[in-house]
Amino acid sequence: MSEHWPIFLNEGELLLRPLRIRDRRRWLQVRAENKDWLSEWEATLPKVPGEKNSSQLPSFSEMVRWHGREGRNGRSYSLAIWQINEQGRNLIGQITMGGVSYGAMRGAHIGYWIDRAYANRGFTTQAVNMLTHFGFEELALHRIEINIRPENAPSIKVAEKAGYIFEGLRPRYLHIDGKWRDHHCYVKENSQVI
Repeated sequence: MSEHWPIFLNEGELLLRPLRIRDRRRWLQVRAENKDWLSEWEATLPKVPGEKNSSQLPSFSEMVRWHGREGRNGRSYSLAIWQINEQGRNLIGQITMGGVSYGAMRGAHIGYWIDRAYANRGFTTQAVNMLTHFGFEELALHRIEINIRPENAPSIKVAEKAGYIFEGLRPRYLHIDGKWRDHHCYVKENSQVI
């Protein structure tokens, strides 16, 4: 069990925290408003022969429970991105550090999405920096990857601004928008872990 769950990361006007069941209405609203904006970059589930409903996504409640279980077990940390200001809190995206492994690898990968209304304002880069810091300082990870479709210039800019370095091409790496898609791999290493 992870001593790091649940985690709450604050910096400036951003709060990263786990989704809660009571966030359902707001999360579904933001996702619906951004459906066209996000669809070409969204992970999808491939059809697996012999598995019934293998390509069916979980409900919001199932997703929240799964993220909680993964966080408690130290395997994945999925957090809602909230902007906090005088007007209140706005759910503006989500970021996940998944595939956390220890031992000789000590690595993970980060994925994220942002509400179109909050894009190009530095929030995604800030969230990546916050979660990277958590991975390096709290989990003592050695290496974190961000894998991005080559066509996704804004996301590539986020990785580069956060100090991630292009490492290479991963052909047919992830199932995105209904097909296996090539990705560029960006990496950041923790010099403190030797």
